[in-house]
Amino acid sequence: MFTGIISDLGEVIEVLEKAEELRRIGIAWTCNPDSIDIGASIACSGICLTVVESGTAANRSFFSVDAAAETLRATTAGHWRRGTKINLERSLRLGDELGGHMVSGHVDGVAELSARDEFLDSASLLLRVPAALARFIAPKGSVALDGISLTVNEVKADTFSVLIIPHTLKVTTLGSLQPGAKLNLEVDQMARYAARLLETLPR
Repeated sequence: MFTGIISDLGEVIEVLEKAEELRRIGIAWTCNPDSIDIGASIACSGICLTVVESGTAANRSFFSVDAAAETLRATTAGHWRRGTKINLERSLRLGDELGGHMVSGHVDGVAELSARDEFLDSASLLLRVPAALARFIAPKGSVALDGISLTVNEVKADTFSVLIIPHTLKVTTLGSLQPGAKLNLEVDQMARYAARLLETLPR
């Protein structure tokens, strides 16, 4: 489990084709490689991935993850290349502060940035989502975009908006995103379960 509070901004340093529809992705970060265990979970731009290797190369700490066919198909991971910036969050530990909302790292779909408006060092982002996911998004509700916990402002049909404060623009990948960019979307778990419950009620 995660909270959607980004702890590090990583960079893809290697993408290797390990087998058919399996890629090993190396990501540089600032953490001590001795502080992470093989098999640990890290949210990489919102995708929960398992650490399969860690160490230091060219004076940079790194860890590697394997992305299989479904992850490459259903998320933005299939488009990651050397130099791609990645939002990182280590898995939640008992006693950690819950600063965002409960995030599983299981991406529901990919949203597209339709428009971006800048004002007072902040930014308003308008995003379009797959129609099947739009019903899970509500004003003042929570979403995770590329692993970042955000509060929804307005919702219209299959679009919604979020306001990004200066700190978030500075420490995540949202600072450089432009219209047309794709982001991993995870809807609020409570919304998903509530919708499922309503589907099963007798009519």
